[in-house]
Amino acid sequence: MKRSLKFICLLITAVLALTSCGDASGDEDNTASAGPTQSAGNQIPDLVGTPSDYSDADNWMCIPDIEYGVDTLYFYPTVVTDLDLTGPRIVPIGDEDMRAGARQVFDMQKRAFTGSTNVFAPFYRQSSMVALALVERGRVEEYQMQEQRTDVYAALDYYFEHYNEGRPFILAGHSQGSMMVKIVLMEYMQEHPEYYKNMVAAYVVGYSVTQADLDSRPYLKFAECADDTGVIVSWNTEGPGNKEKYSIVVQEGAISINPINWKRDDTYASADENLGTYVADQQSGGLVESSVKADAQVDTQRGVVICTATELPSMSALSPLTVAYFGPESYHIGDYFYYLDNIRENVKLRTERFLASHSE
Repeated sequence: MKRSLKFICLLITAVLALTSCGDASGDEDNTASAGPTQSAGNQIPDLVGTPSDYSDADNWMCIPDIEYGVDTLYFYPTVVTDLDLTGPRIVPIGDEDMRAGARQVFDMQKRAFTGSTNVFAPFYRQSSMVALALVERGRVEEYQMQEQRTDVYAALDYYFEHYNEGRPFILAGHSQGSMMVKIVLMEYMQEHPEYYKNMVAAYVVGYSVTQADLDSRPYLKFAECADDTGVIVSWNTEGPGNKEKYSIVVQEGAISINPINWKRDDTYASADENLGTYVADQQSGGLVESSVKADAQVDTQRGVVICTATELPSMSALSPLTVAYFGPESYHIGDYFYYLDNIRENVKLRTERFLASHSE
């Protein structure tokens, strides 16, 4: 049975209330492998554990019919909210609660990419919220370099070998899913320039890409406008009250682009320029269009997008307990939904521009 997005967030905050930011080095993880192995076909060493089998269609949330000339590979955010602290920290790929939560979020977020791309979505072993809450600050990405990374790389291997057929592609994620996309950009694509050259864009939404990341990988380019291609598109959405506050998804040196006017500077984009803001419908578990639209302005110092539409649900409105992890005015829940129609049009624009420039 599908859970509403609000219910998922409330469960997350309950987990956070039971845990604190400690050192994960003392944690035992029953799913961890005794040693690294290498996934078949991948030249990247030190992959942990045995990869999930992506020749099994059951390990794909979505294998679409091919209608368009561009694909999207989508990776879902944290959806595992089990309150059992003795449960696995890295959740098995067949876990039904994870799959149900992933499907619900996918059904809403995929709307940004359908209509102009074929959306592929693998299931992957992901960290539970308990695990992420226990990881020491600054070590979250390090924690993801376990079976989570192994599965994502195996899914990419299988996709490129069996599904892609040479089409350009978009990488997309949210929150933990975006963290995995960032890892893919920083390592997998460095080892696979033959794939990277066909990347239309990477939507790393709800997690940070920093200037240090770009400096360490000169082949990575951040978007400068609405229609450049081969670029990273990223932002975290907050209210002005989050300035100088800790957020688990905002890193020092973060970079954001405005999801309404697609500018990197602090040019303000009013709510009138927003093509459509959506909120979760508690009865259906889906999305409904909001009468209140989000505005957007890049805070170039903090590297986030500022939204002043206080009528829209924030993380702290769902539960005050989220303040410790996202800050008092985080709109993490709305990174996609509050700008959904603008993102959808941007995906269409970038795909058209890429196809036109590569028509030969």
